[in-house]
This record gives sequence, C-alpha cells and structure tokens, in this order.
Amino acid sequence: MISWNNLDTLASFQELLNVERVNLAEVMSGENGAERVKNYSVPMAEGLAFNYGAKQVDDNVLSALAKLAEEAQLAEKYEALYNGEVINTGEKRMVLHHMTRGQLGDSVTADGVDKRSFYVEQQKKIAEFANKVHAGEITNAAGEKFTTVVQIGIGGSDLGPRAMYLALENWAKKHDTMKMKAEFISNVDPDDAAAVLNKIDVAHSIFILVSKSGTTLETLTNESFVKDALANAGLDASKHMIAVTSETSPLAKSDDYLAAFFMDDYIGGRYSSTSAVGGAVLSLAFGPEVFDQFLLGAAKEDELAKNKDICKNPAMLDALIGVYERNVLGYPATAVLPYSQALSRFPAHLQQLDMESNGKSVNRFGEPVDYVTGPVIFGEPGTNGQHSFYQLLHQGTDIIPLQFVGFKNNQMETDVVIQDSTSQQKLCANVAAQIVAFACGKADENRNKNFEGGRPSSIIIGDQLNPKTLGALLSHFENKVMFQGFVWNVNSFDQEGVQLGKVLAKRVLAHETDGALKVYSDLLNI
Repeated sequence: MISWNNLDTLASFQELLNVERVNLAEVMSGENGAERVKNYSVPMAEGLAFNYGAKQVDDNVLSALAKLAEEAQLAEKYEALYNGEVINTGEKRMVLHHMTRGQLGDSVTADGVDKRSFYVEQQKKIAEFANKVHAGEITNAAGEKFTTVVQIGIGGSDLGPRAMYLALENWAKKHDTMKMKAEFISNVDPDDAAAVLNKIDVAHSIFILVSKSGTTLETLTNESFVKDALANAGLDASKHMIAVTSETSPLAKSDDYLAAFFMDDYIGGRYSSTSAVGGAVLSLAFGPEVFDQFLLGAAKEDELAKNKDICKNPAMLDALIGVYERNVLGYPATAVLPYSQALSRFPAHLQQLDMESNGKSVNRFGEPVDYVTGPVIFGEPGTNGQHSFYQLLHQGTDIIPLQFVGFKNNQMETDVVIQDSTSQQKLCANVAAQIVAFACGKADENRNKNFEGGRPSSIIIGDQLNPKTLGALLSHFENKVMFQGFVWNVNSFDQEGVQLGKVLAKRVLAHETDGALKVYSDLLNI
C-alpha cells in the first residue's frame, strides 16, 4: 500500500538531518580521493556511468539515503506510475511518457485503447511519413524534395526537441544519416519567426505545428506568420504543414495539414521528447532509425530506475543526493555543465524539466509544505561557462552543486594536436581539473586567491554522445526529477504556475485592464 507523506514527517529524514557532515576537501585529497572516485560510481545504460565521488556523501549518508528511499517508497511509486495509476493529482491523469519508449510493467488502457499500442502506432505513422518525404514520394507542388523541417511550438514543444536535435546534428552528419536541416520557431516575438523564415527556402520546407490543445496562443500566432510567408511565395500552406496534436483538438482532422500525428494528455510537454512531439522532427531530420535508437537508450535507462538498491539505480541516487543537498545542506541551486558543445541547449531543457515539475510550494493534496523543494537550475557548456559564471561557483558566497557531463570522444571524430594534446584532451582535462578544483580548493594567504573548496559535483561520463547515449541521458534526468518529486510529495506533472500570466495577457489584449496592469499596458503601447 502506497502512502504519500511530506518529507518532514518521515523518520528517515530526521535521521538524515543528524548524520555527520562530510568534509569534501579532506576526503577528496590524496589517495583517499582516488579511491572515492573509483568506488563511488554507478553504471548507467549504453556505457554511461554516474560518478559521485566528489559529492558530500559517505557510506553513512548513503545508508541514510537508502532508508529515505525505502520509507518514501520511491521504487513502489515509480512502479505505480508506469502501471497507470493516477499520479498527476492536479489534473487527475496518468503519467505515461515512459510508455513511449517501452512497456515497463502492466498494459495500460485509457480512452478505450492500449496506450503502448497507441504510441507505437503514432511512431510507425511518423516513420512512414518521414520515409516517404526522404524518398521523394511526398514533395512540394513542383515535385521537388523537401530539404528543411521547421518545428513551431513553445515550452516542451520546443526546448526538448531542439536540444535533442542539436545534440545529434553533428553525429548524424558524420554517420550519413542527416536527412533534413531542422529549424525551430518558438517565441511569440515576431523577430523569432522572421529570422527563421528569412534564412530558409520556404518552397522546400515542411512545417510542424505542435500544440496539444490546438489553441496555444504563441504557436498559432507563429503558424499565421508561416502561412503568410507561404502565401506570399505563391504556395499552398496545406501542402507544407503537418500537425502534432491531440485527437480531440481542432487541428486533428483539418484540411490545413498534410498529416496529423497524435499525442495525449498523459504526457506533459516537458516529458514529450520521446513522443510524437520529438518523434516527427527528429525522424524527418535524421531518419526514423535514429529516433528508434534514441528511444532504445531511454528505455534501457528506464529499466535501471526500477532497482530498489539506490547504489544500482543512478537516477534515484542522483535524486536523493540532490534532496540531501537541498533540504539538509541548504544549497539553493544546481548548475548543469555539459562538456560537449552538442549539449548546448540541454541545460535549457533541464531548466524547464526540473523547475516546471518541482517548483511547487504545496504538496500533492494542495497543502503548503514547510520545506524547500526544487532548486534553481542553470548552466552552459564547458569550457564556455568557465569564462562566464564559474567565478561565483568557485569563490561566491553560495555553494552551488554541479552536474557535469563529459565524453571521452567527440562526435565528428576529427581533431588537431596543439602543444602535445588534442582539443578533445584539452576539453576533458578541463572538466577533470574543475571537479578537483571545486572539491579540494587551494589555500592562499592572499584571500583574493584563496579557494575554500568543498564545492560538490557529480559527472556522467560516456564514450561518445550518440542517439542511444542521448536517450539514456534524457531518461536519467527525467527520472531524477520524478524521484525528487516523490520525496518532496509534490505533483511533478502539472504546471499551474504558468497559467496566471496567460490569463492576464488575454485581458491586456482585450483591453480589459485596470490598476498596475493598465499602466504597464500603456507603457508598452498595447
């Protein structure tokens, strides 16, 4: 029997509060540090590994975290989720994004259909459509192949798919699977759509309109931009556009689209990269086989998340260490630092994934909680970030835990030797150096040059970023966020916090304003 309780009511949490703190600078120095780094590592799917040697934990902390995982019933709640229980209490919905990449447990039926079969059917429809486009069976009015695909969406319809596309673009070029160039329009700022439309050949472009409801203001506004551009070029917009939407939306059976592919209410936008939302653009850009590999990597990592042993479950362990840092050590934020240019937009995706999921001050039942929940998430790829905000990370007044991601080999498999080392070796040398510098610091009589150390980090290490490892990486963070939401007893699958601004914006556009809202509207000449 599953019970949902606030973190501060759990006996294991009270025990965790009393565990002796770890002096990170001390335990990471010398041979002790070497042993920690070797031993504090958990295998992930597709050859990845989660290494937490530079975290402020030891066997005593890990033992307390294991008790917390057991008392909070993390494994049982994950099982309930993938078996179709109503986990999204705010919207009274199941949570089924895992099912887009595999069947983890029982069959789940909703809306009169088997949901795994529904998701597979959509993936097959997308694959067939993409193959026809690539083969020239679906063309523009002149009988010419489409060369560009443009995704029109915002939030989860943009951030995840864009991050995944950029992560695989160079890999696809190297492995001859690059089928079409992809672009993305998201912001309602007209400069966003105009910039994309000005740099593409609209006559050879397919546009994907992504809106579950078919009513998203920003997305429909940008669709109008695109339709005007097609009309101005003398083109029939209905021959250049497809929709990704729900079966009940006004877009589902519209003649305005070449085809429609479906998502449902059981997958939130920020969890939708492995659904039709990511599937359409990634299959068109790279081919359905590459998207299948991406799903396979995610599915294998999802399987690891079922393990009740936290030291064999990287997502659960990462989540629990994050809770320890947030609720015991009092750290306010987490920096995501991929040492891979291909992951340049991955931190932006994780901002939404984490902060929209666990940025809550009430529990699953709408009652205020008396403890902090989700941290602020930010980041940039290394080594760029080192020349940006690392000053604060090293010597600022706040300690901010760090999540590094690094790969032994680059995607293009080309490099140059300068000063006896390659660029890839220099990249990897920097991430290794940063981990130790943050943890151990450096004493100096000149206080301006003194580094206190004691700044915790973890790193996910892999051989190369490819579709399977990307899928595993995405799953790891999705499951980490899920487990943390379970511990905090919040609903990680709704996002009421984004609604109020939308309501007020509609009032402004309808000129139904007063007070401060009217003044700001006047200042902006609305």
